[in-house]
Amino acid sequence: MQSLDVRPTRIELIKTNRRIKLAARGLDLLKMKRSALVMEFFTIAREIRGMRENLRKDVEDAIDSFKIAEILDGTMNVERVANMSADSTVNISTKNVMGVKVPEVGINYSKSVLTDRYRAVAVPTAINDSITRFEKIFRLIIEIAEKENSMRKLLYEIDKTKRRSNAIENILIPGLKESAKYIKMRLSEIERDTFTTLKIIKKKMENSEGNTQ
Repeated sequence: MQSLDVRPTRIELIKTNRRIKLAARGLDLLKMKRSALVMEFFTIAREIRGMRENLRKDVEDAIDSFKIAEILDGTMNVERVANMSADSTVNISTKNVMGVKVPEVGINYSKSVLTDRYRAVAVPTAINDSITRFEKIFRLIIEIAEKENSMRKLLYEIDKTKRRSNAIENILIPGLKESAKYIKMRLSEIERDTFTTLKIIKKKMENSEGNTQ
């Protein structure tokens, strides 16, 4: 029991009351942080839901455009342009969201003959349209993956913040209040004992003076 380890002094009572106030302020901040994290989590969840719906439609459109490109310009032309495409790399860095480090993904393309200008001039329209649609899908998939990873990080932080706030609210603060109550009770007992002792001493002194007279 925590109160048994507490010294029943007025200084300790002051310190304990200060700790209670500090813990209460910390609890309020943790609850505010958790609320903000939950709001951010659901905001990203809504964004992902919309992006997934768009992705399904974009994939269907891209596949249709690819089929049209093959029909209009031939498989050989499609493969020739595909071989001219640049390789892509995905770079992962971090950014701070509500105090949580979440991944930030970027896409880099190596140098290629298939530049935007070349595509506009030399690549058939149907093939260029198909390239544009699949590039959009690629970027969308990367963005969805980034946001899903962010959601996992936020969910972990929400759970950790909840456990910390529960520990403060259900263990730390009640324990401190119990200690404060114990100190007050012991101080009251000490004051009563002191008062009783003083009365006894005073009475003995009065009796002693009476006997000397």
